[in-house]
Amino acid sequence: MAAGTSNYWEDLRKQARQLENELDLKLVSFSKLCTSYSHSSTRDGRRDRYSSDTTPLLNGSSQDRMFETMAIEIEQLLARLTGVNDKMAEYTNSAGVPSLNAALMHTLQRHRDILQDYTHEFHKTKANFMAIRERENLMGSLRKDIESYKSGSGVNNRRTELFLKEHDHLRNSDRLIEETISIAMATKENMTSQRGMLKSIHSKMNTLANRFPAVNSLIQRINLRKRRDSLILGGVIGICTILLLLYAFH
Repeated sequence: MAAGTSNYWEDLRKQARQLENELDLKLVSFSKLCTSYSHSSTRDGRRDRYSSDTTPLLNGSSQDRMFETMAIEIEQLLARLTGVNDKMAEYTNSAGVPSLNAALMHTLQRHRDILQDYTHEFHKTKANFMAIRERENLMGSLRKDIESYKSGSGVNNRRTELFLKEHDHLRNSDRLIEETISIAMATKENMTSQRGMLKSIHSKMNTLANRFPAVNSLIQRINLRKRRDSLILGGVIGICTILLLLYAFH
């Protein structure tokens, strides 16, 4: 009976060590997958900063499938190892020798610690992987938004350029109109000033004429004499012309 129970315990320990070895290899591969995912995203992020390449950051579909497959396998191994540890705990509780129980409990505790460490490492790696994937999904959506904005910015730039040209034309037209109005206002002011000067001269002449009536009468007499002299000179010239004609025909 003791030999049978001992063999049962050894079988459980072999199963536990085998599962622990498999878990160790799986966790190493799982960690490498997460690390390669992170490095790939970093390299692609640098490349996207210096180029306009619109390819996805990662070959996400294949790596995501690999991640899901490995996660399921590790969870199954953890569940199997937990079941083996539970069976070992049942065996230690049923064993009747106290000294044997102490050694078995020590072995069981060591396997439980290993299980706890592997579980903690698995959840930590999985959480890191999920965080990196969520970040890359967010960055990918941001890059798509940027690319869509850049693709539409050409049309927007063209429209903006046309609006700016039209605005310049309007400003030039306004400037020409303002210059024309300024010239018209200056001409109006000049003509108003000249009209004022003529009015002033006319008023001064009237003032002089009214102030010196003798001068005005003298000017009138001079004009009459000039007119009379012109008439006399014209009559003499006419008579002389007639006499010359008569003399020429006789």
